[in-house]
Amino acid sequence: MICICLALLFAALLGLPATSSAADAAKKPVLLYTRYFNAPGESRYLPDGNYKEILAKLRGEFEVRVNSDPLTEKSLADVNVVLIANPSDKAAGQNPAPHHVAAGDIATLTKFTERGGGLIIFGNQENHNLETTDLNKLLARYGFQFVEQFTDMKRITVPKDAPIIGGLNWGYYTGNHIVLTPGHAAKPRSLIDNDVTTKPINGPRNEPGCLLALAEPGRGRVVLATDAGWLTDDALAEKGIGGNVVKGQDNWEIMRRLSHWAAGH
Repeated sequence: MICICLALLFAALLGLPATSSAADAAKKPVLLYTRYFNAPGESRYLPDGNYKEILAKLRGEFEVRVNSDPLTEKSLADVNVVLIANPSDKAAGQNPAPHHVAAGDIATLTKFTERGGGLIIFGNQENHNLETTDLNKLLARYGFQFVEQFTDMKRITVPKDAPIIGGLNWGYYTGNHIVLTPGHAAKPRSLIDNDVTTKPINGPRNEPGCLLALAEPGRGRVVLATDAGWLTDDALAEKGIGGNVVKGQDNWEIMRRLSHWAAGH
């Protein structure tokens, strides 16, 4: 910090612009939580609702932006990582239908990630109006597909030798599965597979398969997870969801590390 301050002072004495390399080094990476694919009136995962705590935590390490604006090359120009949670399939109540992932969005996000941008996408807790048909067209660019196969709530211990989040405990609150495309150019790979020897806390479903995956298209990095509820306020506080609680979770630390990895930091 002292070195940065001295460098900025030296730049000021020389009449140099404030956008020196020292100022750039002190700048936080930008994380955009886009609600562009969420239905108007959809109350799940709102930035001032049950995603309030996770976004507050992320603001300690990122410049966090939240909006529902269309994604364009211009709007993503200074963004390091884009977060999408549970894109909606149908309208919420009497509100307009949601915007599904379209060809233009795929082109924009493909270019964004290939040039070095990060992308984090979360699937759903079951019955949370998740859209998969059009989303899978985007996921195909990274060698992923969401499938209607589910695992119920459990605590998953990540193997210690796993990259990025090894040794941490994931409090998982039910979600679908990911199928990976072998040999894909984006190098898709599983980071967390469901350990079927660990029984769910509540519910019978315990299917083998991938629950959290990574890809590296071009210079970018992509994270795909099959649950969005693991970062809600009550999940982080270990109050649980629907009366069901996963204790001993490291969900914030997992999100923190994955966000920095996706942002290239």
